[in-house]
Amino acid sequence: MCGIVGAIRANHNVVDFLTDGLKRLEYRGYDSSGIAVNSDNKIKRVRRVGRVALMEEAARERGMFGHIGIGHTRWATHGGVTEPNAHPHISSGTIAVVHNGIIENFEEERTRLQKLGYVFESQTDTEVIAHSVTHEYLQNGDLFASVEAACKRFHGAFAIAVMAQDNTENMVVARMGCPLLVAFGEDETFIASDVSAVIAFTRNIAYLEDGDIALLSAKGIEKLMDKNGKPAERKVKVSELSLASLELGPYSHFMQKEIHEQPRAIADTAEVFLEGGFEPENFGPKAREVFDEIDSIKILACGTSFYSALTAKYWLESIAKVPTDVEIASEYRYRDVIANPKQLVITISQSGETLDTMEALKYAQSLGHKHSLSICNVMESALPRESELVLYTRAGAEIGVASTKAFTTQLVVLFGLAVTLGKMRGHVSETQAQEYTEELRQLPGSIQHVLNLEPQITAWSQKFASKNSALFLGRGIHYPIALEGALKLKEITYIHAEAYPAGELKHGPLALVDENMPVVVIAPNDMLLDKVKANMQEVGARGGELFVFTDLDSNFNEDKGVHVIRTPRHVGVLSPIVHTIPVQLLAYHAALARGTDVDKPRNLAKSVTVE
Repeated sequence: MCGIVGAIRANHNVVDFLTDGLKRLEYRGYDSSGIAVNSDNKIKRVRRVGRVALMEEAARERGMFGHIGIGHTRWATHGGVTEPNAHPHISSGTIAVVHNGIIENFEEERTRLQKLGYVFESQTDTEVIAHSVTHEYLQNGDLFASVEAACKRFHGAFAIAVMAQDNTENMVVARMGCPLLVAFGEDETFIASDVSAVIAFTRNIAYLEDGDIALLSAKGIEKLMDKNGKPAERKVKVSELSLASLELGPYSHFMQKEIHEQPRAIADTAEVFLEGGFEPENFGPKAREVFDEIDSIKILACGTSFYSALTAKYWLESIAKVPTDVEIASEYRYRDVIANPKQLVITISQSGETLDTMEALKYAQSLGHKHSLSICNVMESALPRESELVLYTRAGAEIGVASTKAFTTQLVVLFGLAVTLGKMRGHVSETQAQEYTEELRQLPGSIQHVLNLEPQITAWSQKFASKNSALFLGRGIHYPIALEGALKLKEITYIHAEAYPAGELKHGPLALVDENMPVVVIAPNDMLLDKVKANMQEVGARGGELFVFTDLDSNFNEDKGVHVIRTPRHVGVLSPIVHTIPVQLLAYHAALARGTDVDKPRNLAKSVTVE
C-alpha cells in the first residue's frame, strides 16, 4: 500500500534518495506523495496529488536541501485524495511523520488531542501520530521516548518514521504489523518499506520486527527496543536483489517483462526439486517430522495467491491424497474455527507481508494449530518469520501490480509439495516421481512456446478492448486458472470479468451471454474436454463469441464465433501453469488497447499491508 522512505546522510543531500526511493515504490500503489527535510532546524515540506514526478519537480523548484528527511507515497484510506491528506504530516512545526498502516482508534485519539488544543488540518489517521508525538516531545524533549509513549496509545497496524525540528542528527522509526527496514551505507542510514527503494544506494539491510522502535543516526542504529521494551539487535544481511530486475530494459511495462521472465523464474524455483528431489527437507529441517504428523491441510491466502491455493487443492488431494481446505484469509480470521492440531496451515503471499494473511496465521496459531508453512517471494518478510516451515519462490522482484511470475512460481512450489507428500505417504512411486521431475524440467520450454503465441493473442485482445464485460470458463483444476484470467482482465483493463466452472452455466451465468459477451474458455485435452465442448455449444447457441485456449493435440475447429489458440501438447498435471500464460497476455494486450496504466491500475496496490 503506502510506501515509506527516509535517510540521514552526513555528506549528501537526502532529496535525491527520497525522490528516487519513492519512484521505486510506485508499484505498491499510491495517489499522492510528499517529502520533508530538516534544513537548518526548519522542517520544509512538499506534497502533491498524482505522480511522484510532480512532487519531485516541485521539490527541485524549491531547491530543497537537507541531510535528514522522510518521504511517502499515500494510498488513501482515511480521507480523500487531497494535498492536505498527503504525507508527511507536521505538527506545530515541531514533528514530521510518515506512516503506513491504519490507526484503528484514531477517532478517540483525535478527540483527546483536540481537547488538548491541537488543530487538525487533514482527515487522516496519521495526523494523530504527529500531534501525539509532539505532545510528548514538548514535555520531555526526548524523541525516542516520545515515539515510544505515543505508540503505546495506538491500536492497529503501522510503520512510522519521525523527525524533529530541533534534531538534525536523528530519526526514530517504529514497526507494528507493517514492513519497515533499515539500510546502511558509509556515514548514511536509510529506511524504506521495501528493499527496492534502497538497493541503488546499499545492499546492507536489517529488517525490523513487530514492536521494534529504533533511534537512527548517519552511523546506523543507535538504540533499538523490542516489543517487550528490551534492548535488541537486528541482523544485517546483504540483499541479493538485482538492480537490473528493477529496470524495464527492452520492455514497455514491468508486467510485460515479468510475463516473459516466467520461463527463467519457474526454472529457478523448480531447481530445488530438480536437484534435490521431492524431499521434505526442501521445506525446512523439521519438515519430515511435521509432514509425518499432519492429517490435513488448510491454505490461507488473498487475491491471486488464493487462486494458486485453489489450484493446489486439486494436486494435494489427487497426488498426495491429503484432505485440503482453502480459505480467503480475510474471511477466515473473523469466523469461528474448529482447530485441528494435526492440520498444516499454509499461508501464501508474494510479499510475505499481506496483513490479512499474516493475521489469519496468528489466529490459527492462537487456536492451537501447531504446524505452519509459508510460501512467499521476499526473504526475511513477516510470514516466514512466523512460520515453522518455509519455501521461497525464486521469481525475483515483481513490480507490476498484477501478479504474473509470482503466481506461476507459487504453483511450482505447491506442486512440489503435493508430490513430496504423495511420495512420503506411498501414493507416488519412484517411477512416478521421476516422471513428475521430467515434466517439471520441460515446463519452462512449454511456457516459452506459449510466449511465442503472443502475436495471435494480441490480435484477440483487440476484440476485448471495446467490451464492457467478459466471461471466463474452466473445469476441474483449470477453473482456478479461469478465475485468475478474469482477475487479471478486470485489474488492468477495468473490464468487468467473472469466472465460473463451465458446468455452472445453466445455473445463472448463461443469462449474461449474448453477441456482446466474449467468453474465454480454458479447454485442455483432458478427461473433461467433451464436457467443456458441450458447455461451449450452450454459449454458441446464445450468440456468445468464444475464445478457446486448448492444446495442440485437441480436436477443435475454428468457426464463426469460435476462435482457437493452441498451446503445446497437453502437459499433464502441470497444464494449469501453461494455461496461465495466455490469459496473462490477453489481459496485458487488452489493457494496452484500452490505454490503461498497466503497471499501476487505478485504486489498487501491490502490497496490501492494511485490512
